[in-house]
Amino acid sequence: MSIDRDIVLITGVTGKIGFRLSEKLTDYFQVVGFDVFLSNYVPGVDVIGVDISSEESIDDALNVVSEKYGRKIASVIHLASYFNPMGGNWSYYQKTTIEGTEKLFRGLRKHNFEVEQFVFLSTLHVHASCKSGDKIDENSPIFPKWNYPKSKVLTEDMIHRMQGDIPSVIFRVGGVYDNKCHCPALSNQIQRIYENRMDGHIFTGNIHHGDSYIHIDDLTEAVCIAINKRKELPHDLVLLAGEDEVYSYDRLQREIAKSLFDKDWKTFSIPKGVAKLALWIQNKVPIFSRSFVQPWMIDIADDHFEIDSSRIKKVLGWSPKHKLIDIIPYWVEQLVSDPISWYEENNLKPREKIAKELL
Repeated sequence: MSIDRDIVLITGVTGKIGFRLSEKLTDYFQVVGFDVFLSNYVPGVDVIGVDISSEESIDDALNVVSEKYGRKIASVIHLASYFNPMGGNWSYYQKTTIEGTEKLFRGLRKHNFEVEQFVFLSTLHVHASCKSGDKIDENSPIFPKWNYPKSKVLTEDMIHRMQGDIPSVIFRVGGVYDNKCHCPALSNQIQRIYENRMDGHIFTGNIHHGDSYIHIDDLTEAVCIAINKRKELPHDLVLLAGEDEVYSYDRLQREIAKSLFDKDWKTFSIPKGVAKLALWIQNKVPIFSRSFVQPWMIDIADDHFEIDSSRIKKVLGWSPKHKLIDIIPYWVEQLVSDPISWYEENNLKPREKIAKELL
């Protein structure tokens, strides 16, 4: 089949990042999407049902691509992976993120696709945390502490082993949020304060440490630039992508409370042993709702992730346009005006007392 535009293949295309990215690309490329969930269609995107953990499913989908569009792909944007914000079973990471990527590469080789670029979204958390005042760059030590970043490290290594003559770009990304939040760590933090819960006043780590975040539109813009510059980028490229300023847990607490209640908010750091005991009681006693916080989260609560973004600015000419701190009042406005919708949008379950008030 003859086509006028270059092909971009996006795995996980119906997810939030894949959907937003495909919206930006359809005016310039023929976008083909792989996903096990056939929803969230973008006009102009050819979505093919694919189970990324199945070699047979990948083979069938690549046959469809080759028959309809030929065997030349400008860029493969590999987003399909397993993610569970509460940890998740390692077997799912192994099957989907690691083995799924290996099967995708094998399929591309088997069907003789000419791939000009392979883009993979990893996470900043593959790195060891840094001290406050220091910054992490692409050469900083690798030390993932939970299943999601561990799976990304192994997948990065696999890409480097299997890519051969295919240039790769690996984005190590901070926590992704959008205009409706959709970031579990942040939405749960807002919920605790909105419901004026006791655990909204405590933290098990250094309250002056923080994490790096990035707006989905800034992230997808960086990926689009990488696609457009694919013929001039280095063969193996790793880029950190996140906002320059990192806000401490305490700063976020205060900004959320200020937007919600127009008052100051006190946050107290408690010993990890006490926190784990309280968490155990909360999860075992029927009168309490189960917590989003898991024991392993308590162990890493002191971590601090602040990035040196000089490489991505130099190579792509990209810098983030959004600031996390500026969007918090907008989220709060949505929450206050329609709490039920905001809870549903962010997959939150209100405490029983709050649920009755909302109804």
